[in-house]
Parts: sequence; structure tokens; C-alpha cells
Amino acid sequence: MTIRIAFLASQTDVAQSARDAMMARYGTVAKEEADVIVALGGDGFMLSTLHETTDLAAPVYGMNRGTIGFLMNEYNESDLIARLEAAQEEIIHPLTMQAIDQQGLEHHALAINEVSLLRAGPQAARLRISVDGRERMAELVCDGALVATPAGSTAYNYSAHGPILPIGSDVLALTPIAAFRPRRWRGALLPSNARVQFDVLEADKRPVMADADSVSFANVVRVEISTQRKIRHKILFDPGHGLEERLISEQFT
Repeated sequence: MTIRIAFLASQTDVAQSARDAMMARYGTVAKEEADVIVALGGDGFMLSTLHETTDLAAPVYGMNRGTIGFLMNEYNESDLIARLEAAQEEIIHPLTMQAIDQQGLEHHALAINEVSLLRAGPQAARLRISVDGRERMAELVCDGALVATPAGSTAYNYSAHGPILPIGSDVLALTPIAAFRPRRWRGALLPSNARVQFDVLEADKRPVMADADSVSFANVVRVEISTQRKIRHKILFDPGHGLEERLISEQFT
């Protein structure tokens, strides 16, 4: 059976050149008609491709034409059909973010990696944290905080000294960013069905922005985060190089 492939590429010269070479060799179809979508670029482009193709049935196979390429496979123009036929599928459920700003406007966004709250002024943010409607921390003074999925745990979460989560784990990481008080608080592991709420204290004096995979909203006063189980992002990896192996390997580098 012929595999119908849609090639998508980031705007970098190296990614565009790779797309031209792949299209000349394998042909291409519109992403709506594809059996597999091949994304050429880096991790940021992979995230944007997953968001863009949320409503499509085709899985996404990434090939690294960026820098780190944690979510990507190695780039090689040859044997693509055989690689796609042998590829292993990982399912990722994104986070959904509901943010309310100082004007009372409600904003929604999805995040495959993490939802983060970041201070937007010279003073540290003051956040109250509730989980499933129960207050868990009356005040966190910090540069920010984030909730990360297992797939996103090696990204911003790891840079903020959060834990790396196995891809099959049914948990989320709640990680502070430069916590001042409680000074030694390192965060928490929460079940994936938990509903996390951040309330911004002194929002006028200490403004905070909310970000979901680079979709940002300014001057938020409340942010609610939960896992969106109805959405299933399908990512393909070469055998032996899936997310689970990458998450384990990352801890030994």
C-alpha cells in the first residue's frame, strides 16, 4: 500500500531545502489527505505542527532540521517509507489552560509541553496554589511556576530543576521557577487528572503572564490547568528511539 505523505517544514533554509528534496523523492499531498505527516524542523516546529494538526487523524513523524530535536527522528533522505512502516507510535495528551485576566476576559489554550506563569515586572510574583479545589500553598513567592506533561518534562521544567517524568507515567510536574519563599520548595508530582489553579496575589503590583507552549496572555489573575484527555496527539519514532528511551537517556547525560 502506498503511504501518502504530507511534508511540512519550518522557515529555516535547511528545513526548506530538506522539504524540497523529500518532495522530489517521495511526492507530497495536502496534510488533510495524508496517512502520515512528516515535520522537518526542530522541537518548536514539531509542537506547532502538533497543534496545527490536532483535528487530523494522521500521526506526525518528525525529522530533525533544528538544534536539539528531542521530539524528532534523525534526518535521512533514504528509506523513509521503510522507516515510517516500522515506526512506533506514542500518544500524548495536552494540557488545557483557562486564564482570566484583570479585565475579566477568559482565555483558552492548549499545551503539549507545559503551562507556565511568569512574573512580568521587576518584583517577584506571589501565587496561591490549589489542587482539585483544595488550597495547597497559601503563598509562593517566585519568578514563576509551571505545570509540565511527561513529554514536556525535559524542556523548561528540567531547566527549572523539575523532575524528568517517564512518558508512560500518569503524573504531572508542578515546578517553581526561582522560588524565594518557601525557599527550598522544589515542587510536587500530581496525578494527571488533577486540576491545578493558580491565583495571582497583588496582581496590580506584581503582574504575571501565562504561557501555554508560547501562546501568552498578559496580566492574568487566575489560571486553571488540567489534562485534556479528549485530544490524542500521535507521534511516530524510529524503533528504539521513542520518547521513553529519550527520557531515560536524558537522565544519564
